[in-house]
Order: sequence, then structure tokens, then C-alpha cells
Amino acid sequence: MSAPSSVSHVPRVHDDPPARRRRELTRLAEEISVCRLCPRLVAWREQVARERRAAFADEEYWGRPVPGFGDPEARVCIVGLAPAAHGGNRTGRVFTGDRSGDWLYNVMWRTGFANQPTSVALSDGLELRGAYVLAAVRCAPPANRPTTEERDTCARYMRRELELLDDLRVLVALGSFAYQVIARELGVRPRPVFGHGVEATARDGRVVMCSYHPSQQNTFTGKLTEKMLYDVFARARELAGYPRVERARPTAW
Repeated sequence: MSAPSSVSHVPRVHDDPPARRRRELTRLAEEISVCRLCPRLVAWREQVARERRAAFADEEYWGRPVPGFGDPEARVCIVGLAPAAHGGNRTGRVFTGDRSGDWLYNVMWRTGFANQPTSVALSDGLELRGAYVLAAVRCAPPANRPTTEERDTCARYMRRELELLDDLRVLVALGSFAYQVIARELGVRPRPVFGHGVEATARDGRVVMCSYHPSQQNTFTGKLTEKMLYDVFARARELAGYPRVERARPTAW
């Protein structure tokens, strides 16, 4: 009789797609966070992190590229222009710690995409449900204006994120810059002129929705109202096949 084998039999653990996708997105985020491909952007983001704004003088700035953030099984992706110099470049998370983020995540909470209406720091407990947020350019640019070369250099990261987020059905472009980048990446033809509420369909059937960016320039002047932004995200939820969610809509609506 042969001796019993000393090798224990461990049940095989099946690697489910969401877990694998989460790992790949984490690895990509780590790669993005150390990118130094654009000298002008590297110099600016690090200068801002050294000098800091007086209101944040005691904080340690992130001062690096800002990866995307959200649910790896998202059907909706929100794309902005770039991290704010004293927002994402300070906190390390896109649309976090600035007025644009206050508007964005409040509306995402109202429409069921976020577990809370505020976004102030990496450790604040914010979680996204059915949504993923990223910026077309990952470093804060001087005067909030990346060059064409910087835009094209950074496109590789969005391309890889979109490949990993293979449940996506809807992309919401916050501003004309983001719309141009998405439309170019997805091959939207014909390409409608950018405008708030405009929708376009990519070759693969995914829908690109346009919204004015929730910048202070747009929100202070009334060009973009909370209801206008809410309506875009409610429509995105509908197109993605998610059930409608409403939380504490202002009585003024």
C-alpha cells in the first residue's frame, strides 16, 4: 500500500470578473499616480503642492496624477476635464475638496449613485454605486488648460479604464473638453455640437451625454442649476437601466 500523500487538497477559488476587474483598476490607479510623462504638468502640480493655498497651509497635498474612482461594475462613467489645483491635486481623489465636487456628488447622492452627498477627503467614506468618475487629464494644469499634447498623452489611461469597465452603457461628459475627448475615443460619428442635455451614440451603442461643467463660473451665473444637473443624472440612470432613485429634492424645484 502506498503512503498517503502529504499534499493537502485546497479547493480552487474561482476568480470572479468583478474581483479581477477591481484588481486591474487598482493596479492601473497605482500606475497613473506615478506618471511623469508631461513635464509642464509635473512642474505645476508639484509647485502647487509645495506652495499651497493659505486655507490648506497645514495639509499635505497629494501633488500627483489623480486616478479614476468608483464602482468597477459601473454602467455610468462621469468624465471631467482635470483635477482642480486645490481640489483633487490636494486630496488625491477626483472632484474632491472643491466646489465642483460639492455640486457633483450632491446630485449623484440625490440620484442614487453615491452613498453620501459630500466629498472632502480620501478617508471620508464616500462610495459610488453604479458609477465611476475620472478626468480626461489626470494632473492639474496651469489655468485649468491642458495642451493638446497633454490631452493626447493622458488619453491612454482613460482608454484602459474604459476597457476594464466593460459594463458601461452611458458616459456623462462634464464640459465640452471632456465631450471632445470621449467622442474622439469612442468614435462618435456624426458628432453633435456640445450642449447641455445633448446625447450621442457611439459605434458600440454606448450613449454619451453632455452636461455643462459644475464649475463656479457656471453655477454662480446660473448657466448650470442644480435641477439641470439632476436631470442629466436621472436620465443617465434611466439609460443605464437602473431604477429611479430620489432623495430630498429641493422644494424650489
